[in-house]
Amino acid sequence: MLAFGLLIFGVTMRFVVHPANFTPVLALVLFGGVYLDKKYAMFFPILLMMATDIILGIHSVMLFTWGSLFLISAIGLWLRNKKSAKNVVVSSAASAFAFFVITNFGVWLSGYYPLTLKGLATCFTLAIPFFRMTLLSTVGYSIVFFGVYEFLVKRIKQTCFAYVL
Repeated sequence: MLAFGLLIFGVTMRFVVHPANFTPVLALVLFGGVYLDKKYAMFFPILLMMATDIILGIHSVMLFTWGSLFLISAIGLWLRNKKSAKNVVVSSAASAFAFFVITNFGVWLSGYYPLTLKGLATCFTLAIPFFRMTLLSTVGYSIVFFGVYEFLVKRIKQTCFAYVL
């Protein structure tokens, strides 16, 4: 149920108008890596992006985008046994950074910039304003997703335990 709910939410949020690069997608992928079964956690992000990329449009950086989401799922798998507020924030920041590096490297390799070191530097430099929004949204949404989930789990356990007594 959780996997289906996350998939629907993730797909829906890709179609909602939002400031550039301020989306819950990376946080959702990290969250899925922590709470979904391992086999679903690794393929959930790919399904999310495939479903929406078909509608939003195919682009030359898709494989880099999908690959970065696969890596973020792996970060989530690491985080599942080390959950703490600090580790959620650090993992979400690392996820945003990984996405930034991998996808912008893909942009550069796709020929949007000259295939030189100067072109690579220009690509990354011009992407910095977008990274700020990616970082803020990934950390912010991660705090909300993990916080709400843990709060609800705790409340449900307390409620169920109260009924047992």
